[in-house]
This record gives sequence, C-alpha cells and structure tokens, in this order.
Amino acid sequence: MSGTSIWIMIIGVSLVSILPRILPVALFSRYEFPKPLKRWLSFVAPAVLGALTALSILAPEGDINISIHNRYIWAFIPTLLVAIKTRSLFYSLLVGIVTMALIYNFV
Repeated sequence: MSGTSIWIMIIGVSLVSILPRILPVALFSRYEFPKPLKRWLSFVAPAVLGALTALSILAPEGDINISIHNRYIWAFIPTLLVAIKTRSLFYSLLVGIVTMALIYNFV
C-alpha cells in the first residue's frame, strides 16, 4: 500500500466519522423545534445510555445471564443505590469500581 493510499484512507475515514456529527448541527441549529419534540429528544440520550448499561450488565459475554453467578449484577446493585442516593457520578463510579475490585479479588 502506497503512502498516497494511506493518506486517502485516513482522510476518507475522517470524513465518514465527522460528517454524521457535524451535518445535523449545521443543518438544524437554526431551527426552533416544537416543545414536544424537544422533550422527546431529551429522553434519547438517557435511553441509549440505559440500554448500553443494561446490555453490559445482563449480557457481558454476549448471552443474557440473569443468574447469581453474574458478577456485574452484584456490582450494579450498590452502584445504582449510590447513584440514586447521591446523584453523583464520582461516587457512583467509585462504588462501582471498588465493588468490582472486591468481587474479582474476594469472590
């Protein structure tokens, strides 16, 4: 593969990566969306995050594992409780990391 091909590939991949992020902002930033649509859009990010989190916890190895042997569920429970109680990302991450470390080392 020549140097020119590598540069063309890098530029092409960069454009493919950046265009889906810039185009919606460039096209729709001038428009004022209706309030129901704004409200609906405000739920998209938390829903996607929740779906990704659920997938990581319930199917860590690709298959759904809702059993007592799933370590991620045991780490998720105290993390969720701390997140609800404190509403702090720092404390939630701290509890999740410490819980996973304890589970991996002592269970």
